[in-house]
Amino acid sequence: MKKFSLILIIILIGFTPLMLVNAEDAETLGDLRKIYNNFLAEKRDYDNKSQAAKNEMAQKQAAIKKAEEDLSYAKMEQQEAETAIEESNAHIESLKKESEKVLQYMQQVQGQNAYLEYVTGATSMTELITRVEAVKQVSAYIKTTVDNLEKEIKRNEELRADLIEKQKKLDAEIITYKKRIEQLVTDAATYDKYALSIDDKLKTAKDTLDANVKICQENLGKTDDSVKLSDCSKIPVNGGWLKPLTYGVITSTITASRWGSDHNALDIGGNAEGTPIYAAAAGQVASILERTSCGGNRVYIYVTVNGQKYTTFYYHLLKINVKVGDIVTQDTVIGTVGGGRSTSSLYGGYDTCTTGAHLHFGVAPGWIPYHVSSKYVITPPGFPNREGYRFTSRTDYYQE
Repeated sequence: MKKFSLILIIILIGFTPLMLVNAEDAETLGDLRKIYNNFLAEKRDYDNKSQAAKNEMAQKQAAIKKAEEDLSYAKMEQQEAETAIEESNAHIESLKKESEKVLQYMQQVQGQNAYLEYVTGATSMTELITRVEAVKQVSAYIKTTVDNLEKEIKRNEELRADLIEKQKKLDAEIITYKKRIEQLVTDAATYDKYALSIDDKLKTAKDTLDANVKICQENLGKTDDSVKLSDCSKIPVNGGWLKPLTYGVITSTITASRWGSDHNALDIGGNAEGTPIYAAAAGQVASILERTSCGGNRVYIYVTVNGQKYTTFYYHLLKINVKVGDIVTQDTVIGTVGGGRSTSSLYGGYDTCTTGAHLHFGVAPGWIPYHVSSKYVITPPGFPNREGYRFTSRTDYYQE
């Protein structure tokens, strides 16, 4: 799994808001608490999976170490068997030569007087028998020794074959273990990265919940689960949309493929880092994510336009000028453009999902704290979904 798929990227696709019912839409304080608790449970689950993967990885590493030790020992045993075979073969050759000499000698002396003289040279019958038996024993000893050595060679050759087969099995085990460890490393990294993402979501969920609890307490004097967020803070009603920048050009559309998957967002370029970013519609800052590895600094704002609830979100900010719970107008500078040399990982920054200064601007129906599913987003009102579209004021409103 690629790194960018592990990060919470707000994505945009062009659906009609009236057709959507967002399951993550937060209407009450209870909804916010539920979202937080769900993320908490999810984090625990992934933490457990991560630890399980790490434990199995440690076991496989220990198994590899043992297999490598067994393999080393098997190779040593094989070498010893090879040496023993060589020594046995050399001994056999030596004994064969000695045996051949004795046999040649016996064959020669049997046809001459030397053997007879040796045997008949005995001074007594006992010595005669002894001399005859001595010749027999020499021949029998050589034959027995050669037979034993040949058996030893056969055993060593069988041992060598067994050790070679054992080495093959150990090599195969090591390869299997290493492949499993590679997968476990990937799994552990995946779980860890996702857990870090869960950490970000947990922090944001807690910040969002705390901010709304404070607002509800101050304005209504109530903080139970049934309290509606819309009753706690009267989010301004908008009659229309403004551009989030005074100038810009669409450099990447909703359908462009980037970072290994569909981009599903409008990137607005043509501005230097530090250019002011305005709220496209008046509303309340719902949540903030700082220095994420894909998207950098992000701001999410609840708005109501023409009676419809939306969440607007802004990525790659160089600076954030608002905090959770703030009420913003369309004249509020919520932050500044980033994504260039100050934040891009290409220049040593922390944001891996940007190659130059721009604003990633999105809209989704419903009030969604921070995670927007791709099936719920829409093309930002007043924009076409095509590259090259240029606007020169905040009041420019594109219509088909």
